[in-house]
Amino acid sequence: MEEKRFASVGSLKPGNYVLIDGEVCQIKSIEKSKPGKHGSAKARVVAFNIFTGQKKGLLKPTSAEVEVPILKKGVAQVVAVLGEQIQIMDVESYEMFTVAKPKEIKGLESGVEVEYLRYGDNVKVTRKRSS
Repeated sequence: MEEKRFASVGSLKPGNYVLIDGEVCQIKSIEKSKPGKHGSAKARVVAFNIFTGQKKGLLKPTSAEVEVPILKKGVAQVVAVLGEQIQIMDVESYEMFTVAKPKEIKGLESGVEVEYLRYGDNVKVTRKRSS
């Protein structure tokens, strides 16, 4: 089961991760409104799913709780390049993952070490390690 913790909406900052509709999203911007005569301060969060790139929004009172995912970070070695996908193997646990080949990272070939983020069954290569 995926691990998560809870945090108040008012404590979130751009760059943090948050679960929106059960999907891991990275926060791009937060707008906080002042409390009005009949209500509490609200926060409007704009975030992007880190695995699909889809834009998500969240509107909640700043005192409300949201789920924050606990992402597992790891180092893996590229085993094979399969067109638009790459196969990677964790260097510690020897687990194999087939993930989408990131377009922004150049020079991915067999034997190269990469860093990745994992949450549940979702895995994303974040960067190439310098050798």
